[in-house]
Amino acid sequence: MRNKLNIALGILTVSLMLTSCGVPKLIQKVESSNTPATYNGLKDTNNTAILSWQGFFSDPYLTSLIDTALVNNQELNIVIQEIEIARSEVRDRKGEYLPFIGIQGGAGADKVGRYTRNGAIEATTEMEPGVEFPEPLQDFNLSAYASWELDIWKKLRNAKKSAVNRFLASVEGKNFMTTQLISEIANTYYELLALDNQLAIVQKNIEIQSKALGIVKMQKQAAKVTELAVQKFEAEVYKNRSLQFIIQQEIIEKENEINFLVGRFPQKVERSSSSFSSLNLFEVNAGIPSQILKNRPDIKQAELELVAAKLDVKVARAQFYPSIGIKAGIGLQAFDPSYLIKTPESLLYSIAGDLVAPLINRNAIKAAYANANAKQIQAVYNYERCILKAFIEVSNQLSKIENLDKSYNLQKNQVNALTKSIQISTGLFKSARADYMEVLLTQRDALEAKMELIETKQKQMLALVGVYKALGGGWK
Repeated sequence: MRNKLNIALGILTVSLMLTSCGVPKLIQKVESSNTPATYNGLKDTNNTAILSWQGFFSDPYLTSLIDTALVNNQELNIVIQEIEIARSEVRDRKGEYLPFIGIQGGAGADKVGRYTRNGAIEATTEMEPGVEFPEPLQDFNLSAYASWELDIWKKLRNAKKSAVNRFLASVEGKNFMTTQLISEIANTYYELLALDNQLAIVQKNIEIQSKALGIVKMQKQAAKVTELAVQKFEAEVYKNRSLQFIIQQEIIEKENEINFLVGRFPQKVERSSSSFSSLNLFEVNAGIPSQILKNRPDIKQAELELVAAKLDVKVARAQFYPSIGIKAGIGLQAFDPSYLIKTPESLLYSIAGDLVAPLINRNAIKAAYANANAKQIQAVYNYERCILKAFIEVSNQLSKIENLDKSYNLQKNQVNALTKSIQISTGLFKSARADYMEVLLTQRDALEAKMELIETKQKQMLALVGVYKALGGGWK
């Protein structure tokens, strides 16, 4: 027994020497997760990302839409099923490094030719005195068997750990998808409110221009203006009526964008548009840049995928080394069912061990190893890209909120001035102290300024949603 053991150890040693000396060198890239210390010098650690989406959005119509979307959105539900797929992969990998045990039973019959070697032996053989060899020969068996690959290089356990990390990454992917969905619904909702307000402005402007058209017609009857003035004002009324229908179509499309996101067929979206212009932006706390490493699901997903990729490299490297397997079986076998319980005559058993090592033509293993190595480096770059992208997004959105606030205040003053100028120009026109083009241009400028003011308010709300998403809020 000692000699046999020494021979086995010698074979194992030689196999290791032959296989390990040809393992390609591992190429690694160390990931960097360094982030700037602050955003624009601010060191406040308070972070708006810790707020749940119910606490961040106060509009009851919007929160109702988000709540419905989190249940019915098809894309989110597809991602949830991907989590179940990843969970099954973990279960599969876990089973690979455990022993496989099975049970089998069978029955059969065998008739050989009389004038053959086996036939001649059976004809001259007696099972017991006076009992001939049975013909045909039946066979009944009931046995259990087991096989187990010894995971001495941790190949199977690392594969299981890799699957676990990918499962956790899929969970973070679902969280990131949740954040994306919430922000998309909020953005579309605010765009819809902006369109409602723009439609109201256009309708109000049509009313003002229609009154101005009536004044121009009376001025023409009094020979104070020509037909040209009447046609100019009529053209402006037609233009704004046309714009009204264009905005109405955009409203329908925005409503259906929301309907698609919440997983329902086209219908009216309940909302409150009257208070859109007076929506106040509350203060956003960005915290410090390092907080996005734990708040942003896409960064955590990239980090987990990086860990999985590194484990995949270890799994691929282990393919170069010998694998050791054990097979065993025990059972009962007889040509007559009544003999199955007669032991030890009907007892059978087996045990075997094998050592398999790649020796020549290992191109497939080398290719798999190089592939895993390249994916690991790829995962490092993806992780660094996610961190860089997150910081830039937060920086952009914070800057946008600040600049849009200044722009909105100036545009509000512009609208107030132009609104007053409409009244002034109309009064001067009635007293023949201004021509119709001044009235027309003043009304046009006022309309454009009001529309731009609504667009700026919309951008402010989108920037608010954007910074919340960029900080990693919304999925909790």
